[in-house]
Amino acid sequence: MKLYYLPGACSLADHIVLEWIGQPYEAYAVPRDQLRSPDYLKISPNGMVPVLQEDDGWLLTENVAILNYLAERFPEAKLAGEGPRGHAEALRWLCFLNSDVHPAFKPLFGPARFVGDEATHAELQENARVRLRGMFAQLDTQLIGRDWLTGSRSIADPYLFVVLRWAKGKGVNLAGLDQLERFSARMREDAGVQAAMKAEGL
Repeated sequence: MKLYYLPGACSLADHIVLEWIGQPYEAYAVPRDQLRSPDYLKISPNGMVPVLQEDDGWLLTENVAILNYLAERFPEAKLAGEGPRGHAEALRWLCFLNSDVHPAFKPLFGPARFVGDEATHAELQENARVRLRGMFAQLDTQLIGRDWLTGSRSIADPYLFVVLRWAKGKGVNLAGLDQLERFSARMREDAGVQAAMKAEGL
């Protein structure tokens, strides 16, 4: 297996899962200025990370698809959730992180893609931070009495760790969200998380 990633991007979640699985894999950092290169577009038509390439050349894009595939391919890692409801819960929170939380960061990463008037960028970004605060409050509530989002470690947890890193880096107010801080500290102490972050130079 080979993972194409951008350091610190959402592909870090896949990198962590590959470490947790414990099977051989290669990780290739795609330089940001190469995301739209002809060679990389043959691998990822949208010029995005992550991409997972299997040994037979099969390529898989889209973070939720890759994470779910890895969990199903390596059930011994127990990252898909326990039973049908456990699996549904893992997917529920994974989808929330991918479809709601992740896109809410876009104004913080590139406000010019939304509005051309630079004078409005600060307001746009502050509104995004307020919206993200509400989402992280939901996640904090979900973690009450739990070490992991669904009670047992799953593919949703590395994605939460990634967006928490973004939130701290982009000034989202996480004050008082003690469950998230506890979760983040546990993840930072995890050997697989440390290995993936070290490989990405984070």
